[in-house]
Amino acid sequence: MKPDVLLELLESAADQLGIRVSYEALQTAVVHGGLCKVKGQYRIIVDKRATSEERVTTVATALAKVDTSALELPAKVREVLRTYDTSAKYRLPAA
Repeated sequence: MKPDVLLELLESAADQLGIRVSYEALQTAVVHGGLCKVKGQYRIIVDKRATSEERVTTVATALAKVDTSALELPAKVREVLRTYDTSAKYRLPAA
């Protein structure tokens, strides 16, 4: 699956969970963003200068930390999330 298509599916999963994905110019050369909580809402901030593959990695890593079991996701998206799964899941309040 092409990175742009995969990224769109991951962004859709984030939206279903009530997590906003935003693209901003980050000042670091090592980290391309991640999951954070801003004013009580979860967000995934992604470096807007990151490549498509780096964006997929950032969003997938963030979503792998969240319980996505209630979502209907394509098999490829589930496979990518398993790749980045660290097994510590956050339970988000209902969106």
